Amino acid sequence: MATIVDIAVNTEGFSTLVAAVQAAGLVETLQTPGPFTVFAPNDDAFAKLPPGTVQTLVQNPPQLARILTFHVVAGKYTQAELLEMGQIDSIEGAPIPVRTGLNNTFEVKNATVLAADIEAENGIIHVLDNVILMG
Repeated sequence: MATIVDIAVNTEGFSTLVAAVQAAGLVETLQTPGPFTVFAPNDDAFAKLPPGTVQTLVQNPPQLARILTFHVVAGKYTQAELLEMGQIDSIEGAPIPVRTGLNNTFEVKNATVLAADIEAENGIIHVLDNVILMG
């Protein structure tokens, strides 16, 4: 089975996330046994950020790493488990609210999960339609 990083690298729609993880120096971390739960914004999610934001973040690896680690949770949690908890702490340290939204959507902070429970060797991936930010 592929790792979280392998899945992101080999799946269309995650080139911005892969580039950001590389720029932030998080590839090795996300290839360890974990397990991790990753809330993975797709390319369209990054495209919704104000113009120049991604480029600015890539030039500021500590800030980029902080935002990316807000998308990662220690442990492997399915959609059902996350919804039962209602909130979970990211490895960045800030809590991430999780809820059922309108029309029974699975929501993580200000994002809707487009694909949930993608199994990886070292965890699980939930694909987001927005980049989530602390605060």
